[in-house]
Amino acid sequence: MAEKKELTVSDLPGVGPSTAEKLAAAGIDTLLAVAVSSIGVLTEEAGVSDSVARKMIQAARDMLDMGFETGDVILEKRQKVNKIKTGSQSFDEIMGGGFETGAISELFGEFGSGKTQVAHQLAVNVQKPEEEGGLNGKVIYIDTENTFRPERIIQMATGAGLDPNVCLKNIKIARAYNSDHQMLLAEKAEDLLKEGTYKLLIVDSLTAHFRAEFIGRGTLSERQQKLNKHMHTLLKVADMYNCCVIVTNQVMAKPNVMFGDPTQAIGGHIVGHSSTFRIYLRKGKKGSRVGKLVDSPNLPENECMFFVNESGLNDKEL
Repeated sequence: MAEKKELTVSDLPGVGPSTAEKLAAAGIDTLLAVAVSSIGVLTEEAGVSDSVARKMIQAARDMLDMGFETGDVILEKRQKVNKIKTGSQSFDEIMGGGFETGAISELFGEFGSGKTQVAHQLAVNVQKPEEEGGLNGKVIYIDTENTFRPERIIQMATGAGLDPNVCLKNIKIARAYNSDHQMLLAEKAEDLLKEGTYKLLIVDSLTAHFRAEFIGRGTLSERQQKLNKHMHTLLKVADMYNCCVIVTNQVMAKPNVMFGDPTQAIGGHIVGHSSTFRIYLRKGKKGSRVGKLVDSPNLPENECMFFVNESGLNDKEL
C-alpha cells in the first residue's frame, strides 16, 4: 500500500514555485503557518491577490481540518503543556506548578521588583532535565533595555548545578533598538522555534520602546495597534510551537487612585487580554519579593513571597 503523501505549501491553489519561495523567505513554509496568516500578510509577502490569498488560507485550513473540536480533544492537547519551575516552591504553587508552555506570562512591577531576575532564572531552569523542573530546552531572549547579564546566568547556573558555559551557549540573545526591530525579532524567533529545541521565549521588556516612541494621547491608538500585532505574534508562536513566552512589563502610577495601590501595567487591555497569566511583582520586607497572581484562567491561590540571592530564586532569606 502506497504511503500517503504529506501535503505542503506547494499543494495549495495558486502557489507555484515562485510563490512558495517567497512564502518560505517570509517564514511561511508550513500549512499551519498559511492557515493562521491573514490575507494582508499573504498578499504583502507573496505578491498574490486578495482572492488568491483567501483561497490559500481556506485550502490550508481544510487540509488541516481546522474546524470545531470536542472538549476531550482539547483536554488531550492540554496534556502536552509543560511547566518550568522557578526554584521557589511558593511561587510555583501560585502558578499551578510553574510557568506554562503554550501561553504568555506577563511579569509587571516597578524597577527593582525582580522581573528580570525571574526571567534570568527561567532561562537557566528551562535547561534542566524534566524531572528537575526544566524542559531540556534552549532560550530566545529579546533584550530591549540592555538588561541581560551573562554574569547573572553564570551565578544562577552554578547554583542550579549546571555548566555555566553550556547554559550561556543555549541562550540566543538579540538586542532590540526600537519597536519595529522588536516586532521583527519576534517574527524571526519562529525560525529558531521550528528546530524544536527552543522552549522559552523572553521579551524583556515588552513596552519600553512603545512607551518611548509613542508620546501623548494623539499617538495612543497607533501604539496600541502595533502592540496588539506584536502580542498576537507572540501568542501564535506560543501556541504553534508549545513554547513558554515570558514578557516583562513596566508600570505607571494612576493619579486618580486615592486609596490602595495606584500601580498599573503599561499596555492596558491589549496586553491584559493577550496574557494568560499576569503576575504583579513588588518589593517586600527584609529583601523579599512578593508575587501576586493578578489574572489566571484556573488558579485560586494568588500571592507568594520569595527571595533573590546570588544563586537565584528561593523561599528562604540568606
